[in-house]
Amino acid sequence: MGTTPNIPAALSDAASATAPVAAHPKAASKAASSLASTELTAFAQLGQRIAGLRDACGFTQEEFADKLGVDRATYQSYEQTGYDVPASLLMHIANVCKVDMGDLLTGGAGHLDTYQVVRAGKGRVVDRFPGYHFADLAYNYAHKVMQPLLVTLDPSDEPAELVSHAGQEFNYVTKGQIILVFADREIRLDAGDSVYFDPSIPHGQRCGSTESAQFVTMITE
Repeated sequence: MGTTPNIPAALSDAASATAPVAAHPKAASKAASSLASTELTAFAQLGQRIAGLRDACGFTQEEFADKLGVDRATYQSYEQTGYDVPASLLMHIANVCKVDMGDLLTGGAGHLDTYQVVRAGKGRVVDRFPGYHFADLAYNYAHKVMQPLLVTLDPSDEPAELVSHAGQEFNYVTKGQIILVFADREIRLDAGDSVYFDPSIPHGQRCGSTESAQFVTMITE
């Protein structure tokens, strides 16, 4: 199985360090095309790792989708594209196949079992889809019983996509405003606010501010 390359943040920083777009429109266009291609490759690699892990665990696509409680056609699209896979589902896949979520995200095994320090901005970044990014804050720690993620949401008019999963979940907003859609209600969370909830109830988060918002989520299953 391959490894996920360093993507959006690093490439975005590199793009901003190039010459002005107005002065070099062809170069800017080429850089944008390269970025899109790299992101697509990262998505595709994630899909391949999901498929490889499922196969190694001895499941057909249909059997695995049923075990995960996911619509079969939806699961098939996850393997084909690696696009829009909920972080909670990635954790569920990892737990079913008895690997760490970091293994699934990167293709390598975590090996630390005492502590892991992740410096600011150094979490393992994964794009779920444009405008929704999360960074694994314990990607190199083996045998985790909880999964800490730093999630960044860009402003969007799209409604929150609802998911449900086993276990428990905690969200702490660090920047901007998050709207937690929980069953039939919307809960506004500003920087410094937190919520602990039962994730078996359909839920989702969207950005409620005009600039990108961030929150730390801790998921156990």
